[in-house]
Formats: sequence, C-alpha cells, structure tokens
Amino acid sequence: MKLSGGQQQRVAIARALAFDAPVILADEPTGNLDVDTTEEITAILKESAHVFGKCVVVVTHSGEVAKQADVVLEIKRGHLLFWKTCFLPEGLL
Repeated sequence: MKLSGGQQQRVAIARALAFDAPVILADEPTGNLDVDTTEEITAILKESAHVFGKCVVVVTHSGEVAKQADVVLEIKRGHLLFWKTCFLPEGLL
C-alpha cells in the first residue's frame, strides 16, 4: 500500500504526538501538497503547538505557510534577515 504525501505527513505528525515528543521539526511539511491538504497539515501543526504545548519548528519556502506561524525567522545564506513575532502566548516572556 502506498500513502499519499498528505497521508505521509499526517502519519509523521501523529508519530511525534504519540511519542509525546516535546519538539516537532517539520522540514517542508507542505512542499508537495495541494491547497486543501496544506491547510489541514498547517492546522494540525498549529493545534500541536497551541493545544498540546509542543514546540513546532517548520522550515518552509511557502509564504502562505509562514503567515500561519506565531514567530517567523527568515534566514538567507546563513544570515538572519527578518524576525517577526505574530503571537506570543501569555507568560512566554
């Protein structure tokens, strides 16, 4: 049986949640997915952070995915170009 890209991403996230990993590292989790599946995966990652208290780090080239992040760091050629905080939960600072 072969899983689709979206199914593979869901399994990887489910595995991280099942093992109660405190940190989820997602390298281009939506890179080859359609718009609907991208939205689903992004929602799962946000829920992992906001509901389950995980530290979710996403590496992406997608501006649409980046817009969903609480904090955005833009790195180019090894240099930090941009840092934007979109949301900080109460008590984080």
